[in-house]
Amino acid sequence: MPTVAPLDLEGHVVTCAFLGDIPVFATAAGTIHRLDGGEKVTEAHQGLLACVKDTSNQTLVTGGEDGKVLRIAHDGSVTELAHVPRKWISVVAAGPQGAVGYSYGKVAHVRLADGTTKEFSEERTVEGIDFAPKGMRIAVARYNGVTLHWVGASGAPVDLEWKGAHTGVTFSPDGRFIVTTMQENALHGWKLDSKANDTRHMRMTGYPSKVKSLSWSVKGKWLASSGAPAAIVWPFSSKDGPMGKAPLELGTRANIMVSQVAFHPAEEVLAIGFVDGMILAVRIADGKEALLRRPGKGAITSLGWSATGKLVAFASDAGDCGVIDITA
Repeated sequence: MPTVAPLDLEGHVVTCAFLGDIPVFATAAGTIHRLDGGEKVTEAHQGLLACVKDTSNQTLVTGGEDGKVLRIAHDGSVTELAHVPRKWISVVAAGPQGAVGYSYGKVAHVRLADGTTKEFSEERTVEGIDFAPKGMRIAVARYNGVTLHWVGASGAPVDLEWKGAHTGVTFSPDGRFIVTTMQENALHGWKLDSKANDTRHMRMTGYPSKVKSLSWSVKGKWLASSGAPAAIVWPFSSKDGPMGKAPLELGTRANIMVSQVAFHPAEEVLAIGFVDGMILAVRIADGKEALLRRPGKGAITSLGWSATGKLVAFASDAGDCGVIDITA
């Protein structure tokens, strides 16, 4: 079995990731813990609400109850990107060329690398933001759908409508699809066809609980999701994505729900975290499973692969975290 280097922190840990080769863990209290020649701590927020790794894999982008949006580097240094007093920053996103998205209320903001900020108003509260893989474009999740905005160009926004509360949004790695998590136990997707100026809907239903974790495989052939007692993995390799196709069910455990999924950075291997703290790795090709960690104190809240794909960081809502060496 792989070796696990444990790290016990206090309380709920929101996100774990590798910045370069340094594992970092961000707690809901607002502290960032780095394992860099020992444990080192950065006091970042008074209450952390959102945290993502940027596209260069070198910094975290965080938002908090203190109204701040921060960029945190692998050495623990902190750069304040925005400060909105008396607002909670509960949505952040990292984009190309150093761009950062964040929101409060009904307004999405994009801060470019030169410090310029663009604002995009919605009729309903912004629930999620994601950057397109190519071109400076964002998708904004809201009630009853998604709005697409060009950041640098003066094109009209595109509305993708579907009734219900959309709580998060992701572009496929090739930019052909958009998928949202929903308040109901379902995903919703749109196929973007720029030539035909057409969009097609995809309903991905049948989950016993809400989907809170999504992960694309390295080339975008698969989209893994939580929300069931197995990782539900939808096929996106054909031109119409998962329309009319059944998903794979990987790492099935009777009545124990998957809470987190994370694809390997180079191979079609999926790390699956469960509500009892157990972690499996499953190979897409043949469904072969490897136990990475036995059950722990709390539900897995985040999984992060190193760039080499040899290490997996994990975090939980009880603070029992660590790093798994899958080569050991």
